[in-house]
Amino acid sequence: MARVFRTVSPEFWMQQIFDVKSARTGGVVRRKLRDVERNVGLARLQAEVERRGYHAVLNGEQIIIFCNNEPVRLLC
Repeated sequence: MARVFRTVSPEFWMQQIFDVKSARTGGVVRRKLRDVERNVGLARLQAEVERRGYHAVLNGEQIIIFCNNEPVRLLC
């Protein structure tokens, strides 16, 4: 069975990332790299994360966005 993807504008897709409760309360959001690349592009997401003063990390195929401006430290 073929998968059918709904298409939304890049602006709307980006807005949805930062409108979830965990983002609004300073938590984290996670997205698959392939979804980011398909919907808005990695450079555009990086620019928005930086504009907001947030941090993001890439691990494997997952992008984790820390929706606050606290420093990020790798523990090990």
